[in-house]
Amino acid sequence: MDLSDAYANGAYIPEAASYPPRWAAEAAAFRDQLGARARLDIPYGAGERHRFDLFLPEGPPKGVFIFVHGGYWMAFDKSSWSHLAAGMLAHGWAVAMPSYDLCPDVRIGEITRQIAQAVRRIAQEVDGPIILAGHSAGGHLVARMLDPSILDAEVGQRIQMDMPISPLSDLRPLIQTGMNEKFLMDAAAAQAESPVEMTDRHGARVVVWVGGDERPAFLDQARWLAESWGVGHVVAQGKHHFDVIDPLADAESDIVRTLLGEI
Repeated sequence: MDLSDAYANGAYIPEAASYPPRWAAEAAAFRDQLGARARLDIPYGAGERHRFDLFLPEGPPKGVFIFVHGGYWMAFDKSSWSHLAAGMLAHGWAVAMPSYDLCPDVRIGEITRQIAQAVRRIAQEVDGPIILAGHSAGGHLVARMLDPSILDAEVGQRIQMDMPISPLSDLRPLIQTGMNEKFLMDAAAAQAESPVEMTDRHGARVVVWVGGDERPAFLDQARWLAESWGVGHVVAQGKHHFDVIDPLADAESDIVRTLLGEI
């Protein structure tokens, strides 16, 4: 069975093509507005894409919120999402957003290791607790950060909250999509990188978040992770795969308040 259509998002979202340019424009405007409080292209590794942006609150940071972007491990970089820092910045948190290498240049397991490297470097830059969130493929990556074999205890124990948003939690179905021509996954690699298979985790609070209007495959992926881990599961009504992350820019939104542990 070819599951390519089951995991297609843009084809089922009205005016889907308008989202990437809007994200990029809003992100650029946000960086310009922040001025010196936006520290850009801080290296965490040797590669050209091994960089993160760090956005600082007006006073000393309460900790750092790290957002990992999606794009099926094949698209985008940190520059399209800067505006989503606004909600957590308003609550006094620093916000970091890393880029990473993309498939097919690297395999998904290597991207996981790169994000762990980025988290360790960001943790050196900002003291205090860490909150993680990631969208889609980024949801997979932040879930993997709770694996003690991926992220050491010194940093892992600082993770206060982990929110996979519309995550890919079981990678085995993706072998049956056309995208696997770039992922180059076999069954063993897919199982090794599937958060639903993780049995040992750092002790962060976890809430899985997904849009109520998302494709059934993504509703399933979110539910599988929440059930496998026995953690919170929020279905945000009226949100699809592209706009489910928009409320991160709103300091009073339910998603930001959940990240902060207020609800």
